[in-house]
Amino acid sequence: MQTTRRHSDITPNHKKARQMSGSKNTYLLAIDQGTTSSRAIIFDQNTQPIIQAQQEFAQHFPKSGWVEHDPQDIWQTTIDTCKQAIAKANITAKDIAGIGITNQRETTIIWDKATSKPIYNAIVWQDRRTSQTCDHLKAKGLEPAITAKTGLLLDPYFSGTKVAWILDHVEGARAKAERGQLLFGTVDSFILWQLTSGKTHATDATNAARTMLYNIKTGQWDDELLAMLNVPKSILPEVKDSSADFGTTDPKLFGGPINIYGIAGDQQAATIGQACFKPGMMKSTYGTGCFAILNTGDEMVSSKNRLLTTIAYQLNGKPTYALEGSIFIAGAAVQWLRDGLKIIDDASQTGDMAAKADNEQDVYLVPAFTGLGAPYWDAQCRGAIFGLTRGTGPNELARAALEAVCYQTRDLITAMKDDWPSGHQTTLRVDGGMVASDWTMQFLADIINADVDRPKILETTALGAAYLAGLKAGIVPDLQTISDNWKLQHTFKPQMNDQTRAHKYAGWKDAVSRTLSR
Repeated sequence: MQTTRRHSDITPNHKKARQMSGSKNTYLLAIDQGTTSSRAIIFDQNTQPIIQAQQEFAQHFPKSGWVEHDPQDIWQTTIDTCKQAIAKANITAKDIAGIGITNQRETTIIWDKATSKPIYNAIVWQDRRTSQTCDHLKAKGLEPAITAKTGLLLDPYFSGTKVAWILDHVEGARAKAERGQLLFGTVDSFILWQLTSGKTHATDATNAARTMLYNIKTGQWDDELLAMLNVPKSILPEVKDSSADFGTTDPKLFGGPINIYGIAGDQQAATIGQACFKPGMMKSTYGTGCFAILNTGDEMVSSKNRLLTTIAYQLNGKPTYALEGSIFIAGAAVQWLRDGLKIIDDASQTGDMAAKADNEQDVYLVPAFTGLGAPYWDAQCRGAIFGLTRGTGPNELARAALEAVCYQTRDLITAMKDDWPSGHQTTLRVDGGMVASDWTMQFLADIINADVDRPKILETTALGAAYLAGLKAGIVPDLQTISDNWKLQHTFKPQMNDQTRAHKYAGWKDAVSRTLSR
């Protein structure tokens, strides 16, 4: 797996890039606010990354199944990394043509409009505290109506029930919300509000589409959904295109104003960074979780397999739709090996360990630490390990953690092919930290029995945010330019025989069946 690059890292061609640019406003700043860290990456006029800064922040687990962040940690690490990246690149605010923001999706923040201070911790997308609320709404028969409007399932994953929980559990919050004194936003909205010193309360269509409050057919906040989930309309942000004018930063932050020209949820930003613009193209991102998105163009494909119908991106007022499968735990399983079991010191060790594991042992890790996502959507089940023997050790557990990500990807691809057999292409484009592991990518190609394309730039989430800002700033002419810029680093081709593939995947399906709560 990929190791973290520090803010002092700089590509060898950085000085050359600066000499070539010469003129002002040729750089782009991508803010990549993730689940475990915040990053800022400077891109040159050729949309090549030249330097980055990154800071991790604390994860809070108040109760079983609860996951929270301190919003001030999110903001502080965001602004700190931006300042570090700008300083190390030896540029100023006037050299930056635009900022693009990409963010962990569904994570929910409510803050005071007057003070800009959050009234509660951010409730993270992984959080399952509203499971009973979702079950209650399902029992009332509301899920079909919600899915028809939003493309989503009734699950604690999404923002809507988190918003209601905060309003109902923070003293006086609901009354304040009704008086127009509170604002809600996903992480992009909160960062945007802080960057503009309270001048812009907005989001883009991709983030709005993950709240369970936004009608992806009409492109509006939906009054019926708001009533179902008991969320007041007054707290919601304005919804814009993914590439749009989101205002300018407070000049005090960076020594001058910078235009904010792009916003997209992290998985949608990666879709743009991977240039998946044609219907049938598919990418899968491996970070804390794993998320596969299949571009379906103008067509809103309704899933028979409990996948999500969502917005891949929205440009010039026109949404492009997608099917999405969400895996809650991918890289987080490797973090568990490091921080929970303490059998590794660094994520990069796992590939070598997996290669040394005993092939005679069939050890399966079902990483349902916060339930299982698509296509199972079981919020109540928890993680389990199957196939342990006296000979099982760290190598076998490392292999099981990496294999689990690949098995779950096959689950998603199988469901997508069934939902949209006519439009699905065979090659999978991959990105994110885990794809630096050759062992993992080879096993992925083997288990899905398809080519896996790894691009030269692995950090496609930040790249997508930069592209969105570049489109509005005029640095990136059009989507075809983005497609032309995509470069292949390596293709992993399946090598496993059919019998072994079938045996391994059957073992995985058996392990999952034993883990499900129903």
